[in-house]
Amino acid sequence: MEHIDTYSEFKKLMASRYSCRNYASTPVVKETIIAVLEAAQIAPSACNRQPWTFIVVTDPEMKSVVAESYGRDWIKTAPAFIIACGLHDEAWHRSSDGKDHTDVDVAIAVEHICLAATSLNLGTCWVCNFDVEKIIGGFNLPENVEPIAIIPLGYPAEGVSAPEKKRKSLDEIVRWGNY
Repeated sequence: MEHIDTYSEFKKLMASRYSCRNYASTPVVKETIIAVLEAAQIAPSACNRQPWTFIVVTDPEMKSVVAESYGRDWIKTAPAFIIACGLHDEAWHRSSDGKDHTDVDVAIAVEHICLAATSLNLGTCWVCNFDVEKIIGGFNLPENVEPIAIIPLGYPAEGVSAPEKKRKSLDEIVRWGNY
């Protein structure tokens, strides 16, 4: 039952991903960043529209723009950032109610990035509480490009490890059949 072993390894990977908030100063080489971005490239999206673009930030001046958009000092420890942006005009919109799936699609791609990074011993953190206008202006984003999440990327600092996960039980989150 090889698939059980494969799932067991995947479950360990998912459990080992956490929001890292302290990074070593070791740079992340371009090839490793590309490997992480390949995970986003293969992420599924509604009707395969792939309504996203990813801005990689390693330049110190541009990293300071990211840091200024988020008011916590820990973010300055990350050697790299990936800014996940949505392209609403390229996304699929559900016909029955017009629901725009950009955020859903970008979220899937970001989690692919985070899991790929974890598999490469890198730390990540979803950062959504940032000053959008500072990112738009600092990176000269066109009107149709919305920054959705910032993903700090780097090797966790010495002594940093995953905290204990607190999750609801399956009985609390799963309904079989009717609500």
